[in-house]
Amino acid sequence: MSYVLGNLVKQSVISVALAPVAVAQATTAEQDFTVNGLQVGDHVLVNKPTAQTGIGIVGSRVSAANTLSITYCNVPSGGNITPTTETYQILLSRKDSTITDANI
Repeated sequence: MSYVLGNLVKQSVISVALAPVAVAQATTAEQDFTVNGLQVGDHVLVNKPTAQTGIGIVGSRVSAANTLSITYCNVPSGGNITPTTETYQILLSRKDSTITDANI
């Protein structure tokens, strides 16, 4: 078991232009975007700056170095929806360190 200490070594707001692709009707789909500087283990919160009928963000994570993965949801809307291309705001929090049972 591991425990994350409460300190953050870094917290930043990043603005990045993203161009998502269509999300099929009544489904969720994870899409990957290159965001330089992200590290696996970073905590990210993603803000799509405009509301868009039928589409929502239901998750976000750093899936690999420099890769932001956003999961979009298309609620039953009658067809595919492409999230608008725009500048998203990303809150990045990077933890200080992790301890395990072996080094408590």
